[in-house]
This record gives sequence, structure tokens and C-alpha cells, in this order.
Amino acid sequence: MPIKSRVRTVPHYPKPGIMFRDITTVLKDPIGLRATIDELARRYRDVKIDKVAGIESRGFILAAPLAYALGKGFVPIRKKGKLPAETIGHDYELEYGSDRIEIHVDAIEKGEKILLVDDLIATGGTAQAACILIEKMGGRIVECAFMIDLPDIGGRVRLEQCGHRVFALCEFEGD
Repeated sequence: MPIKSRVRTVPHYPKPGIMFRDITTVLKDPIGLRATIDELARRYRDVKIDKVAGIESRGFILAAPLAYALGKGFVPIRKKGKLPAETIGHDYELEYGSDRIEIHVDAIEKGEKILLVDDLIATGGTAQAACILIEKMGGRIVECAFMIDLPDIGGRVRLEQCGHRVFALCEFEGD
């Protein structure tokens, strides 16, 4: 059952010319959701990983059940001001402006091997910021895993140029 066939494409969202890849059709489908988590779990079952980190918010939906399936802890990487205890953050540039992601200071121990998960990689800016943040804490990125890669936008290449391995369950050409 190809995951790609279960992803809905919404034309002209959020603006004209954009083909939005909507994963909610995969998530609402018990077979699609199970296949997604199972396929990721198969890939990482025999890989030395200490924790699975997920990027807010759709990354949480994949990372938490994957961490459970692998018997590992889950680390949320959140937008500024969303975590209740002491945090460390990283500011990064967006297409128009900047943003900040944060993680609890006790979430990752020095030397821990971290699998970073998000739903989709486009420009790679948020994933790159998450990698920098994890490494700032002393964590080592095992791989960056996504349900969807939009290769024409360049995020995979951006992460690979920073020395990170990247995996995606499927790709969609174009924007």
C-alpha cells in the first residue's frame, strides 16, 4: 500500500500556485497510519537510537507513535513559549521573517543518538534549525525522517549539505 497514494493534494493552498500535500487523509485512515508508522519502525528497528524528536506540530503525530513502536523516548521540539519548563532555543530565518524553536534543557543528554521526525520537508529551514538545536544540546542526529519530501524545493539537499542523512517515505515532484 503506497503511502503516496493516500496523501491528498490541495491545489492553490495556502496561496495560488501551491500544491499543498495534506497528510490528514493518511492519518484518518487506520491502514495508512499503521503502514506509515510500521514502515518507519522497520527502517529504524535495528538502528542505535536513544530518542525520537518530533517537530511541532505534525511531526508529533508521527514521532510519538514511532518512539513508542521503537521503545524509545519522545522529545517535542516546539515553537517559542510553548514548553513549560526551562528551555534552550534556536532562531532561524523563514521566507518572510524569522521564527524560534525550543526544547527543554533536560530533554537530550550529551552523546544521545536522536532520530528527527517531521511530516514533510520542503525548504528544510525548520528541520535544519532543529538539528542545530539538538546538536547544541550535545545530541547526535542519526537521521532526519519525513513522510513526504518535496525535492524540487531543496530541503533534502540543504540538510545533506550540513552532513545529515535524510529519509522520506515518498516524494512529490514540483511545488
